[in-house]
Amino acid sequence: MKLAKKMLIYVLAGLLLVVAMLDAWGFLSLGTIVPSADAARDSGANRVVMVFGATGSVGDGLLEAAMDDPQVQKIHVITRRSSPRIEAGIASGKIEMRLHQDFTDYTSLADVLAQVNTVLWGLGTSSLQVDDATYTRIHVDFPVAFVKQWLLARTYAPMSFHYVTGMGTDPGGSARWAREKGRAERELAALADGSGLRTFSYRSAFIRPSADDANFLHYLGEALLRPGSLVITATELGGAMLEISARSDELPNGTLVDNADSIAYARIYRQRNP
Repeated sequence: MKLAKKMLIYVLAGLLLVVAMLDAWGFLSLGTIVPSADAARDSGANRVVMVFGATGSVGDGLLEAAMDDPQVQKIHVITRRSSPRIEAGIASGKIEMRLHQDFTDYTSLADVLAQVNTVLWGLGTSSLQVDDATYTRIHVDFPVAFVKQWLLARTYAPMSFHYVTGMGTDPGGSARWAREKGRAERELAALADGSGLRTFSYRSAFIRPSADDANFLHYLGEALLRPGSLVITATELGGAMLEISARSDELPNGTLVDNADSIAYARIYRQRNP
């Protein structure tokens, strides 16, 4: 029994040491963008928002942020199924849900794409849950096909596409998932180049689900990783995206936004929308 207790203490101490090292790394390394204190804001930049992945833990928070934003007049949710938050938004009149099955073909959305200003893309899955071909289809083919279709309908600003890729994304990385998401980042930015569209890729760390879906372990992880700017809530991330969209002249197409950057923009967004 004493040996088991000692082993448990050693394991916990080791885990805390790893967390402390991660926090130190995050504190010293993250945060490459300094939001302008006097940036011009376009009040119409988020007038019409489209959300993908709204039934997932990340997308649900992105949707919550858009629903709570007074400058967002209409939200188009593109999804395979509904959720309590989507149903509440439909009842309020702010959300229009489109049930959609083929995420490589968006011709059925042609009637609304010309109106859309901002796209919050939270659609994705873990590389551990699907094979390589399916992972590429979800994280590269789906968003690339959408942006191509969107640019056929609209090419003038304000337009912004916000894509959650994740910390560790690297076009030259050793892990296949990192290379594929890095490839998606580059392809999306290349498609938007020369148009009115700006694409942003969010290399977020731990994204804590919204309060409706979070559990004790989520909150524990949040408490442990906050010191290193390694955690952000899904709703805060949505706020950061909307803030970056509104600052239509601040960040260029293809900007990579790390977790500390997202926290900085989310903080400014909260100050404007307490």
